[in-house]
Amino acid sequence: METRVLGRTGRQVGVVGLGTWQLGADWGEVREDEARATLEAAVERGVTFLDTADVYGDGRSERIVGRFAKEHPGLTVATKMGRRTAQLPENYVMAGFRAWTGRSRENLGVDTIDLVQLHCPPTPVYSSGEVFDALDTLVAEGGIAAYGVSVETCEQALTAIARPGVATVQIILNAFRLKPLERVLPAARAAGVGIIARVPLASGLLSGRYDEKSRFGPDDHRTFNRRGEAFDVGETFSGVDFATGLEAVRKLAPLVPEELTMTQFALRWVLDQPGVSVVIPGARNAAQARANAAAAALPPLPEATPAAVREVYDELIRPQVHHRW
Repeated sequence: METRVLGRTGRQVGVVGLGTWQLGADWGEVREDEARATLEAAVERGVTFLDTADVYGDGRSERIVGRFAKEHPGLTVATKMGRRTAQLPENYVMAGFRAWTGRSRENLGVDTIDLVQLHCPPTPVYSSGEVFDALDTLVAEGGIAAYGVSVETCEQALTAIARPGVATVQIILNAFRLKPLERVLPAARAAGVGIIARVPLASGLLSGRYDEKSRFGPDDHRTFNRRGEAFDVGETFSGVDFATGLEAVRKLAPLVPEELTMTQFALRWVLDQPGVSVVIPGARNAAQARANAAAAALPPLPEATPAAVREVYDELIRPQVHHRW
C-alpha cells in the first residue's frame, strides 16, 4: 500500500487506515471475534493506521485495538479523548488530560500512545494556550508521542493548524463535504500538519448500498442521531438529510468507473485530494475492510471527476452543510 507522512508525527502510514468506532459501539453489535477478523483483514491488506477513541464502547474499542496491536508490531494507533465528560471548556485541563490519557494507556496496554487527539471539544478549547501547553507537557513527559485534534468545523481546523505542536487534524471529508478543500487542506499542507479524513462514506450513504427502504437498528446512530439527539448531527450521514443523500448518490453513480464499486470511488476521491495523509473508513467485517483497503491501489479518478462531483454537491448538498461546518 502507498504510504504518506502523517503530518508532524513524522510517521509513515498506509493511505487507507481503519476507523474503529464500529468495533466499539453505536453501529449495532459487533462481537469481539468479528472485530479481530476485521482488524486482521485490514492489516493483511496493508493498513498500518488504526483510529479509536476512549468513548467508543466506553473503552471497548481501545481494548480490542490494543490487544491486536500488541500482536502486530509496527502499527500506528491513534486515540481520542474528551467526550466522556461534560463538553465544557473548563474541563479541558491538565488533570483531565492526565486521567484520560492514563486510562487510554491502560486500555491500549502501552506506556506511550502514538497519537492522542482532542475529540471534537468545544470551540473555545482550540484557542486556549493553556490547553496546548498541557499537551506539550504530556509529550515531554513521554505519555504521548504526539497530539492532534478532531474537529467539526473548518474554522476549528484552521485555528488548530496555527498551533506549532499540533501534528494532525482529523476532519470529515467526502463527496458530501467539500468545504475543507477551500482553506483547510491548503493550510495543513503549508504547515506540515497531517489530515486524517474521517466519515469518508458519509455513514455508508456513499457506499451506494442503501435506499428508501433501508432501516438501521435502534442502537445504530443512523437511527438515533439523525437530528443530532446524541452528538453533532454532522457525524451522521455527514449532516445530509437521508433522502437528499440518496438522490445525490444516484447522481454520482454514473461517474463511477466500471471496475470500481461506489465505496472505492468515494474513498479514491478522498485520496486524490492534495494534503490528505490517511483516510479512515470504518468496517464491520473482514470483507468490508478488504474492499476499503483495495482503494489504495486504484489509479486516480478521471480528470473530469472533481468538477462533476462539485456539480452534484452544489445542486443538492451545499445548502444543507456548507454554512454549518
